[in-house]
Amino acid sequence: MDFISQLQNADFWINLLKIIWINVVLSGDNAVVIALAARSLPPSERKLAIIWGSGVAVALRVILTVVAAQLMAFPYLQIVGGALLLWIGVQLLAESDDGDGEDQSHASLMAAIRTILLADLVMSLDNVIGVAAAAKGEMSLVILGLAISIPLVVFSSTLMITVMTRFPILVTLGAALIGWVGGEALVNDSALKPLILDNMLIEYGVPGLCALGVVLIGNYIKNKAQHEPEAIDN
Repeated sequence: MDFISQLQNADFWINLLKIIWINVVLSGDNAVVIALAARSLPPSERKLAIIWGSGVAVALRVILTVVAAQLMAFPYLQIVGGALLLWIGVQLLAESDDGDGEDQSHASLMAAIRTILLADLVMSLDNVIGVAAAAKGEMSLVILGLAISIPLVVFSSTLMITVMTRFPILVTLGAALIGWVGGEALVNDSALKPLILDNMLIEYGVPGLCALGVVLIGNYIKNKAQHEPEAIDN
């Protein structure tokens, strides 16, 4: 069936709405990562980080959707991804807001875009399975649905940065969310899932411990970095 014929098919529009809704629901944690990574940048660099990070991340998600089932079947892949998310959560919470000069801004912009891409790549491994299932093999649906979702993710990220600036506690909660998702990736890996046997204590305990660990380690590194200049001055 060609694309014009698909547009005249009611199932096409129903499946497209499903994909858009799945992306809206599943992009909440991605928007948190984007907001955390871009919050320390000047306004001009912040917009660039959000646009470039979101755009390239969506392109990666299209590619991931094509091979989603195969990727999820690889053992230990989610363990590596979960560990990477924990590292990202710690870094986002621990990073300093200081830094002046054009070179520093450029470096921070590139770091923010890199962080957004890495985090979205890992967090999308399970998300894209829902999109692939709703698309039922129609890649035109996947691409169109993700393209429509881009403005929603960008708007959510921009709004979240504003809220995080006003309520700094949300930065800590955002880092905890990344830690929780990282913990979920660990326990859902195909190599470990059979060993857990639907043990709720492990399924919820590990993500909880990971979220707590990200917050504690991130704050420790941040406080240590803040106190080191004072020690040098004294």
